[in-house]
Parts: sequence; C-alpha cells; structure tokens
Amino acid sequence: MVIISWEKVIEEVVNTRKSVRKYLNDPVDNQVVKKVMESARQAPSWKNLQCWRYILVEKEENREKLAESLPSANPARGGIVQAPLTVVLCANPEESGVSQGKEYYLVDAGITMDHLVLAAAAQGLGTCWVAWFKEDPIKELLNIPDPYRVVAMTPLGYPAKEPKDQPRKELSEIVFAEEWGKTKEF
Repeated sequence: MVIISWEKVIEEVVNTRKSVRKYLNDPVDNQVVKKVMESARQAPSWKNLQCWRYILVEKEENREKLAESLPSANPARGGIVQAPLTVVLCANPEESGVSQGKEYYLVDAGITMDHLVLAAAAQGLGTCWVAWFKEDPIKELLNIPDPYRVVAMTPLGYPAKEPKDQPRKELSEIVFAEEWGKTKEF
C-alpha cells in the first residue's frame, strides 16, 4: 500500500509551478477546469465576502481581443491567444474591506488567483499571471459591470514546452529575524 504524503505533493506543486507563455491548442476537459475553479473558490477572503468573480473565455476571437488589451511589449500576449482558455479575474472593491489605506479586494483576488494557478499546475496545466493590460476594453468586451475591477487574467492550457527555472532570491535576502536586515538562521 502506498501512502501519499500531501506535504510532499503540495511542496512539489509550489516549487515546480512556472509561468507558461507558449501553449498547445489542445482543449482542457471541462471537469479539469471545474476542479481548478473549485480550488480557486476555496480561497479565504476579507470577512469571507468572496469579492471575486471569474470569466472563462474560450472563443478565439475574444481571446484575441483580450490579447490586444495587453501592451505589445507584454510577453503574455501570445499565450492568451494560444491557450484554449483564458481566465479573467474580477473583484468588487465594495465587497471587501479597506484598512489603513490597504484595499483588501486586491489581497482577496491575489489569494484566489494563487489557488487557481497552483491547482492548475497540479493538473498539469500551465498558467501565466497577467496584470499588465488596459482594463476598459476588457470590461467592455466581457460586459463587466461597475464597480467590478479586472484584477488579472491567465491563459489556461497545456504547456507547449517546459518553462525554464527563474532565479529566486535567497532566504537570507528576504527573511529577517526580529528586525529589518537581521539575518534569520535556519
């Protein structure tokens, strides 16, 4: 009998997930997409208000228009068109809180999108978190009402190739003990 160590599975998904910018045009099974979206739905949020909404965009002409909302220098443009599905994340600032000048709808959206990209990776799918775009054309294309904001989007599909590892800062550069700059020994 094989015992699965969920700790190892989660660690593997977190440590191997990469941003994918080139996709196969192979469709993603609807039940797989549902699993990914169920994981995104489980994210915590400010007072459990769940201010986010997702729009799944499959039509090629709509994915092309989404790609046009990205600056030409944004390397994610091709992935938006290539992948068989683009997921657009919206959030309502009025369904979340503001504390000390921090708008928590952005935090709530970030957590749910992180759940989505990790769940997608666990299913063998690629994603690429995209937040550099013109919002108004997206809202018009997808009939997104005010006060919802388009926070991010991601292509969702099977990677055409394995993305390269990107360098990560050492823990000593980002983790401090008791005060800023004091190295934490592990």
